Amino acid sequence: MADIDKLLNQIAAQETQLQDTEFLAPCVQGGKVRTSVANLIYTFTPQPRDFEGWGIFRPVDEKTAEVVEEASLPQLAEYLKLLKPLRLRLAYPLRSLTWLAYPINESDMQQRLGIVKPVPVHLVSEGAAFEPIIARSDGTAFWFDEIDRRAEPQPTEQLREQLEQVTLPDQVRFAGMTPEMVTVYELVLQQTPAYQEREHHRRQARGAEGAGGAGEAGGAGGAERTDEQQLRDALQMGGGRLRTFRDRGEFWQVEWTTRDGERHTSAIAKGDLTVMSSGICLSGCDRDFDLQSLVGVIEARS
Repeated sequence: MADIDKLLNQIAAQETQLQDTEFLAPCVQGGKVRTSVANLIYTFTPQPRDFEGWGIFRPVDEKTAEVVEEASLPQLAEYLKLLKPLRLRLAYPLRSLTWLAYPINESDMQQRLGIVKPVPVHLVSEGAAFEPIIARSDGTAFWFDEIDRRAEPQPTEQLREQLEQVTLPDQVRFAGMTPEMVTVYELVLQQTPAYQEREHHRRQARGAEGAGGAGEAGGAGGAERTDEQQLRDALQMGGGRLRTFRDRGEFWQVEWTTRDGERHTSAIAKGDLTVMSSGICLSGCDRDFDLQSLVGVIEARS
C-alpha cells in the first residue's frame, strides 16, 4: 500500500512540475508538440491550433499547451545543436513549410539511417528548389537548420537552367554533376506542368500501342505494367489516384493525389507496399501504414 501511495505522490508531483514547465519545441501545421518531464514523454495539442514554427510552450492541462512566444534565434540554435545534422538538397514544397529533400551524399545517409530515400524537412524558413541545406534529425523527423553556405553555388544554378529547358534527367550534363543531383532534379522536374504534359502524351501513346495489339505481355514491359497496376489498385482502394512512379532500387517513388486533387510524393517499399516515407509528418509512424491506408490517413489530416 505504501508503494502505491508513493507512486501516486510521484505522479502528482510530476503533474505539478509539468504545469510549471515551459519548453521549446517545433510544431508543424496541424501537428502536435512533445516534451519530456521526469523521464516521461508528454504530447500536447498546441494553442492556438494553427501555430506553425518553433515556439516556447506552457502546458495548460495534460493535453493542451499554449504558445508563450516564438523561440528566439539563440534558443533555436542551442536546441538544434542537440540534433544530428544531415546535408540535403531541397526538391519542392509538400505543404506549408514542409519540403521534400534528397541527400547530397547517398552513402552518408545510408551510413547514418541505413537507407537512402527522399525525406520531408519541416519548418523550412528559407530556400528554393535545388538549394543545399543542413537539416537536423531528432530520430523521427528532419527539421530545417540553415542554408548550406559552404556548398558550391554552381550546381544549383546549373540544375535550375536545365529545369527551365525541361531537359530529361538522362540528358543532364554539367561539370561537377553527381548522381544525387540527377535524382533531386528528376524529383523537381516531375512537378512541372511541361513534364507532366509530356508524360501524359507518352502514356496515351503507349496505351494506343497496347490497344493495337502489340505483343507486350511478357518481358520488362509486362513487369512494368504489373507494378503500375499494383500501385494503382492500392491507391484506388484507399480513394487515391496514381500519377507516376519511379524505380528507386529498393523502393518505389510514387506520385499520387487524394480525392480532392492534393498531390503527394511517397516512398513505398516494393515487397509489401509499406510506407517508408509518406512525404508528411506522421510522428515517425510511417511504417505503420501501407499505401492503401496512407490515403485515408492523409485525407483525415487535411
